[in-house]
Amino acid sequence: MRGTQKQQGAFFSYVSLEARVPQDHPLRAIRQEADRVLKSLSGRFAAMYSETGRPSIPPEQLLRALLLQALYSIRSERMLMEQLEYNLLFRWFVGLEIDDRVWVPTVFTKNRDRLLEAEVAHAFLSGVVRLAHQEKLLSDEHFTVDGTLIEAWASLKSFVPKDGATRQDDDDPSNPTVNFHGHQRTNQTHESTTDPDARLYKKGPGKEARLSFLGHALMENRHGFVVAGTLTPATGKAELEAAIELIRKRPARMRRGMTVGADKGYDQRLFVQTLRRLGVCAHVAARVNRSALDRRTTRHTAYLVSQRKRKLIEQVFGWLKTTALMRRTRHRGLERVAWVFEFSLAAYNLVHLVNLVRQQT
Repeated sequence: MRGTQKQQGAFFSYVSLEARVPQDHPLRAIRQEADRVLKSLSGRFAAMYSETGRPSIPPEQLLRALLLQALYSIRSERMLMEQLEYNLLFRWFVGLEIDDRVWVPTVFTKNRDRLLEAEVAHAFLSGVVRLAHQEKLLSDEHFTVDGTLIEAWASLKSFVPKDGATRQDDDDPSNPTVNFHGHQRTNQTHESTTDPDARLYKKGPGKEARLSFLGHALMENRHGFVVAGTLTPATGKAELEAAIELIRKRPARMRRGMTVGADKGYDQRLFVQTLRRLGVCAHVAARVNRSALDRRTTRHTAYLVSQRKRKLIEQVFGWLKTTALMRRTRHRGLERVAWVFEFSLAAYNLVHLVNLVRQQT
């Protein structure tokens, strides 16, 4: 006998959101660790807002929502708000009740400058690293540094001469056909009208040049946690300069005896000698000819271990580009992209921390 379809009636529920989320759900552990970090940032949040006026949306809720965006590969804040409208799991994680009104997407736009000014992403990443240190999961001596290309949210058609001498091959102003053949384009003579901070860059000979940024990360070698990260314009020297800066920011007492692994692109005399002056041993992959390293470094077993461990950083960049959707940024401007990059690194560390703690228990 065929059943009859019934129209859905009004929704009444006597079960709380807390009871609906399974006790062994992965988001429970992630929220617990994230709340520990957010609690430590309470003073920073208080300084971001005026003591008078209308109460704002709690920054803790905004940051939890952005964590969901990274963890669940949500393409935009508009789609994130759509998920919060009907996804009870997301509402529980952010801290909204079933009947609470969901914010409009422009809430993130209006609060982004405030979060940028207070350097919340950097503080959140540092807080997650402290949690990993408290769990005794970090190495204090052995690290890896590397960079990755992040495509800018800008088309090559927007890369026009700085003097304003544009050339179009048709009359369509919204999407013109542009022929680049026979025209030399460089970062010195051209600039993107969509994102002026983006730079034309290619990874190597024969590779396609794209408008990009460069993301840099310093990873400890024991379990692969990112302890520091930054984002720079895509230039030929950016990887070396950013790597040196990330290492230089480590406390001087912690740099003594520190080793840093890296790929062959870092096998340059300037990089190796600068690290030696900082008291750091460079365990970069040695080139066959004219390597900046010698047998004093490469003969040790620690060098071979660093070369094996340094590949863990590719897992970090792979997660950022696939899960956190950082292959091509959704924001414009160096400061905004850098904020999202550091926050995504913190999200990776959170997932990694929860997985390791669960394995040990």
